[in-house]
Amino acid sequence: MLLTLVIVYLLITIAIGLYAAKRVKNTSDYAIAGRHLPLVMIVTTTFATWFGSETVLGIPAKFVNSGLNGVVEDPFGAGTCLILVGMFFAAKLYKMNLLTISDYYRERFGRSVEIICSLIIMLSYLGWVSAQVTALGLVFNLLSGDAISIPLGMTIGVVSILAYTLFGGMWSVAVTDFIQMIILVGGLAILAVFAGDMAGGADKVVALAVSQDMFKFLPEPSFKDIVFFFAAAITMMLGSIPQQDVFQRVMSANNVNAATKGPVIGGICYILFAFVPMFLVTSALIIMPDQTAALLKEDPQKVLPTLVLEKMPFVMQVLFFGALLSAIKSTASATLLAPSVTFVENIWRQFKPRMGDKEELRTMRIAVLVFSISVLAYAIKMQGTPIYEMVSGAYQVTLVGAFIPLVFGLYWKRATTQGALFSIVLGLLTWLLFLATPAGAEFPAQLAGILAALAGMLLGSLGPQAIPNAHASHHKLPGVAG
Repeated sequence: MLLTLVIVYLLITIAIGLYAAKRVKNTSDYAIAGRHLPLVMIVTTTFATWFGSETVLGIPAKFVNSGLNGVVEDPFGAGTCLILVGMFFAAKLYKMNLLTISDYYRERFGRSVEIICSLIIMLSYLGWVSAQVTALGLVFNLLSGDAISIPLGMTIGVVSILAYTLFGGMWSVAVTDFIQMIILVGGLAILAVFAGDMAGGADKVVALAVSQDMFKFLPEPSFKDIVFFFAAAITMMLGSIPQQDVFQRVMSANNVNAATKGPVIGGICYILFAFVPMFLVTSALIIMPDQTAALLKEDPQKVLPTLVLEKMPFVMQVLFFGALLSAIKSTASATLLAPSVTFVENIWRQFKPRMGDKEELRTMRIAVLVFSISVLAYAIKMQGTPIYEMVSGAYQVTLVGAFIPLVFGLYWKRATTQGALFSIVLGLLTWLLFLATPAGAEFPAQLAGILAALAGMLLGSLGPQAIPNAHASHHKLPGVAG
């Protein structure tokens, strides 16, 4: 019965997404909803994109094992990313009227930086989308009592998201996000109240968390602990800023006010509401202590679904799986669309510069299909990797490769094409070196990478220019500061 209701819900979201797809007439509609979304939809689509499988399943598992200190990267870093985007990036980028974040790299630093940053951004999505696909497989497997294998569950999930993302692009994603966020917030809030009562009151749950030192946030006062804590904090906080899905939400706004305020409100809501799944898993320690302890050792991601399936009435099960699917689908649809649009606009276009709008729109849809198949294959291959790890690993590549050129390009007029290339190459090489050697165990690879990227930007921009500066031949960008 529960599985039937879940399938009905999937079919309803597909129908809504396909209805919204009627508004897609050109690539601007497909990629950035024709810049027509009001503030409320920018808030819901940024929140819903961030609130994915890792927030419902991954973060609570880390919280129960490591306390708040273990989840500094997500939700704290991830939510702060949206706030920073709204405060320092949205207005400048919105005024430039671009289709992708990689268009900015081309305008500021030329074709070579555009292509490299596009590849970095596209690569980063593999882990993030795969985490959502993995969670979909887990949901179908649990609901069917193992009748549906995890790989088959992944396939069903991807097909259901593809059904509307393929045709409706950003319009379908934004409209379904709006509905899914209402179900997500309502469902999890009711569940939290119910779980608190089952545990003997919310105060008992909070008292347990306090007694087990779960609210400890700051690291031990040793150099190694501090640098690893700081590196974890900045991974998503800064690594998510040069991402196409964030940029698409900013550019989809119907005015600069919605573009700047939407991500800030969405980020604050995300940090606050991420505490609800943490509360639910902590309450499981009281409601089913032995089972929870065993699951934390075996697969912590199953604690919450098991609590709902085995200890809660049918109505609560419907609410939970409705909320969980809403979280996963809203994130997955956004993260399938973003790299596909980037590929067509910033890489494929190099080979077909005279491509008309209709042809480009058709090519974007083909790219969504191809990327979906690639992600499904990758997720099946990576089966067994914790969801939280898949997501956090995804952002390190954009942090070390694309963040410094974006910030310095916007805020430092002396940044050059050579500086951007030095930054990308040094950042990536240093990061890979630390990942591949024992040095990464002593000093975080992503922090070493971003420091090298910063050094590369300064050395490359201030030193003799062996590489022509592409920016000099372009029009003056709006809002480039001195």
